[in-house]
Amino acid sequence: MRAAALFLAGVAAVVITTGSAVAQAGRYLAPPPIVLSPNLTDPWVMQLQPGNVPIYAAPQARSPRAWSSPAEAPAAKVARKVDPRSLPLAPEFLPQEVTYDGPAAPGSIVIDTVNRFLYLVGDGGTARRYGVGVGRPGFTWAGEHRITRKAEWPDWHPPVEMRQRQPGLPVMMPGGPKNPLGARAMYLGSTLYRIHGTAEPWTIGHAVSSGCIRMRNEDVTDLYQRVKVGTRVIVL
Repeated sequence: MRAAALFLAGVAAVVITTGSAVAQAGRYLAPPPIVLSPNLTDPWVMQLQPGNVPIYAAPQARSPRAWSSPAEAPAAKVARKVDPRSLPLAPEFLPQEVTYDGPAAPGSIVIDTVNRFLYLVGDGGTARRYGVGVGRPGFTWAGEHRITRKAEWPDWHPPVEMRQRQPGLPVMMPGGPKNPLGARAMYLGSTLYRIHGTAEPWTIGHAVSSGCIRMRNEDVTDLYQRVKVGTRVIVL
């Protein structure tokens, strides 16, 4: 019995000694090559193959937009509508002396409804030009008339046809700063048309009237002083 025990102890010693020697010898063996994963976006531990597991939690998946797309530009501000009453009159519609080479005789009035100008023809190939407002589409006209009456701060009597189109209009509006005919009016023959001022100077240069020729109050007052009853008016 004692002999058997000694034998087993000897075998165990040999095994331990042999295992220790193998372990010591393994320290000097060449390590296996390190292979990198082709997916270089993985965490660095995951790039080592085979089978290495990171000791930290994997990052949460994120939308590519959250980290690769540039920040969106702020929405464009909605442009505010500009009040036309706050805009100055365009320089070309201010009264000015210009050259004139047309056939009208000096003292005549020529109205260019396309370009929104009124010319008071002078001597020596010149004219005094004013900006005007003209008839809107459907109310334009052309022809030749003469000034048959002049009035300062005239009353306004809307024609029957206009009151039918706009039932809210009065039968008569006394003259004054709010009167649509403005400071002065020059009536053209037996027609319903006039050259007159306006309480809406921002409409000069536009086609907005029912056929009458509008001028700023200061401009129609200036023209009023320069022309007489009987003056020839040519509307183009």
